[in-house]
Amino acid sequence: MKRLEDWLDEYTVSHRNPTNKLLHWICVPLIALAIAAALKVIPWGHGDLNALTVVGVLVLLYYFRLSWRLALGMTGVFLLAYWLIASLHAAMGLNLLWLAIGVFVVAWIGQFIGHHVEKARPSFFKDLQFLLIGPLWLLDAAYRKMALPTGRRAEAH
Repeated sequence: MKRLEDWLDEYTVSHRNPTNKLLHWICVPLIALAIAAALKVIPWGHGDLNALTVVGVLVLLYYFRLSWRLALGMTGVFLLAYWLIASLHAAMGLNLLWLAIGVFVVAWIGQFIGHHVEKARPSFFKDLQFLLIGPLWLLDAAYRKMALPTGRRAEAH
């Protein structure tokens, strides 16, 4: 399995242009929220045990394998997102799915515009796991901006 810094360094290669980076800061969270919202409305499970919870836990376990520090932050992000989506689902019901689809499409258009500006193909064309790395890449940047340790090996030296 690749190490955290390998994933993040490889992701960074196609995310250097300031416009592309800005679009990723907007679009990656929107895409993640849209996917989470779509998972929440799947009629499976009961109460808080649903498709979103199962997929969320699996993704968090993957993040914990890469960096427990970033995974703790992502756990907080997931809980906040879950609360927001559950509130929207309670208010909107199945209409949340239509909102999620719209946000998903618009955010992906933003992503592709960013990569067009960057003149680089999206990383997930090389490996689908990069779809999970995008949110972690943003959180890693936020941690570094706040001088918090991320779990990269270079920090230990």
